[in-house]
Amino acid sequence: MNHQQGAGVEPVGTTVREAGVGRRSGVGSSFGTFGELLQGALPGAGEDFLVTLPIARWSTARLTLVPGTTELLVEPAGKHKALRAARLMLDAYGIRHGGTLELASDLPEGKGMSSSSADLVATVRAVASALGVPVTPQETESYLRPIEPTDGLMYRDVVAFYHQKVKLHRTLGPVPPLTIVGIDEGGQVDTVAFNASRPVITAAQRREYAALLDRLTTALSTGDLRTVGAVATRSAVLNQERCRKRHLPWALEVCRDLGALGVAVAHSGTVIGIVVSGEDPRHAQKVTDIAAAATELAGAVSVDHTLGLADASRSVGVPVIRSGVPDGD
Repeated sequence: MNHQQGAGVEPVGTTVREAGVGRRSGVGSSFGTFGELLQGALPGAGEDFLVTLPIARWSTARLTLVPGTTELLVEPAGKHKALRAARLMLDAYGIRHGGTLELASDLPEGKGMSSSSADLVATVRAVASALGVPVTPQETESYLRPIEPTDGLMYRDVVAFYHQKVKLHRTLGPVPPLTIVGIDEGGQVDTVAFNASRPVITAAQRREYAALLDRLTTALSTGDLRTVGAVATRSAVLNQERCRKRHLPWALEVCRDLGALGVAVAHSGTVIGIVVSGEDPRHAQKVTDIAAAATELAGAVSVDHTLGLADASRSVGVPVIRSGVPDGD
């Protein structure tokens, strides 16, 4: 059967033949993020954008197609957006089989760690795996664009991404080696509702965001992690009037006192983290000291590593991410 174009989905130019094909399955995974390195809007009619901070937490999707059935089910049952993404992609290829889409994740929901985006990207990759077709980041964008604003998790590098348009702005470079010691301020943030009701970003702020993006681009290309941390910190401060973090003053003080790179936040979420360079000769001790301070404040702490520091070669399963005071690693 020839590949068909689904509603709002760009064709990918590959044909899938389903005649005589039996039961088949595929697995896909996607990393999440610890908030963003930078989030704002560009001058003039420039779009809202964010800069990804990929970490080694994962969502995994497994799709099992069963010929002779038409109903596609999802587990957990509430993952309606992932189900829609799977159906859109299957329809685009003219595949009418039913089956089951199973999702597993160690990304908490509503915290600003890209749990929903990771589910969607993992789902597209699982469908591609089940159909035996390649899927590019640009094609992934086209499948997710009709569903909701999405982070740029289809790209392995750090990217500046138009999350509301679901479109790449620019690639900034490989993910730097960073550790983020984080706390969760509690509750959940609905990203769609947040974007619809946030205060206006002024022209002056847009100019500053453009300058910060240029600084970050240069810093990542030259390995200047100190500037990466400074840009993330400034973005966190600018974001206070939109999604206030009550512990930001504490984080800024600990960052300064313990010699960390900077502070990263979920700009539309509840997590706030102190960033340590993976190349710091005192990395282990700094992480331990920051985690101890965070535990004293919040009672619980997460320690996450970027893809530039953690081993990210995986295709199935979900890794265990440590929490609590680290053991000196």
